[in-house]
Amino acid sequence: MHYRTLGHSGLKLSVIGLGSWLTFGNTVDQSATRECVRIAYENGVTFFDTASTYSKGKAEEVLGPILAELPREQIVIGTKLFWPTGDTPNERGLSRKHIRDEVYKSLERLKIEYIDLYQCHRYDDDTPIEETCEMMNDLVRAGTILYWGVSEWNADQIASAVNLCRVRGWSVPISNQPQYSALWRRIEERVLPTCERYGVGNVVWSPLAMGILTGKYTDASHPPAGSRAASQYREFMEDYFTQPILDAVGELKPLAQEAGVSLAQLALAWTLREPAITSAIVGATNPSHVRDNVVAGDLHLDPAIFAEMDRILEPVSPHEPYTA
Repeated sequence: MHYRTLGHSGLKLSVIGLGSWLTFGNTVDQSATRECVRIAYENGVTFFDTASTYSKGKAEEVLGPILAELPREQIVIGTKLFWPTGDTPNERGLSRKHIRDEVYKSLERLKIEYIDLYQCHRYDDDTPIEETCEMMNDLVRAGTILYWGVSEWNADQIASAVNLCRVRGWSVPISNQPQYSALWRRIEERVLPTCERYGVGNVVWSPLAMGILTGKYTDASHPPAGSRAASQYREFMEDYFTQPILDAVGELKPLAQEAGVSLAQLALAWTLREPAITSAIVGATNPSHVRDNVVAGDLHLDPAIFAEMDRILEPVSPHEPYTA
């Protein structure tokens, strides 16, 4: 496993991180979750990502006692806030009040004394950015969180937050968590260059495009029983689950065979080819997924293979993101 520094900070993350959206506290039971975390850690994964709204807080609740079994000083725990956690007006967004309420709820659910990386899950148009940035700075100064970052903010929003914090002498955001994969590359034009300019690292989600890039799907009309595409979560895959995309992914199999890797490993290595990416966050519903994915954290593949991937996938790549 390789490790990269997150933005202009001293924090180092494993290039493969383990996430929990739609899995832990939801479709994966506690025993399997513990095994996934154990195998990830034993193979060098030190970055574990979750959010206050994943499975309505259950992801944090399940992960808390499991992560407590690992050496706290060796792991990085990231969580996020923004989405509604209740029905009243102040139980959402990035106001000082909502941040204050949610950070302590996350600490309690995760059974930890501080959060390594606290992330603003989306940009809040209803709250002044000064209020959000100042509150994050206050939490850093109090030791409640060590670093803070954002998720799915655009280039201008990221630049605005960093510049404001610099001027005010506040703790600056060091990370961004955008969607990024060989099938969704919209951050390459402006977000990645802006992040590099302002010292913001990227910890990307859905690097396997909701499992499409693993090659397990071949027929858009008949997804395998028990798969995400055959479940209620199919809606999150609509941008990707088309026959032209599945056929194109199938054309990647000879490339993976040539490189001696699985399709999932190839897709993760493609993501990590970009130096602006600090870590690729993967999900797992069973330990075998973890074992396969972590291998990508130590791969060095011929750039020509990535160029051929781009040639195959570019004509069918979707042009609009889905929402997480």
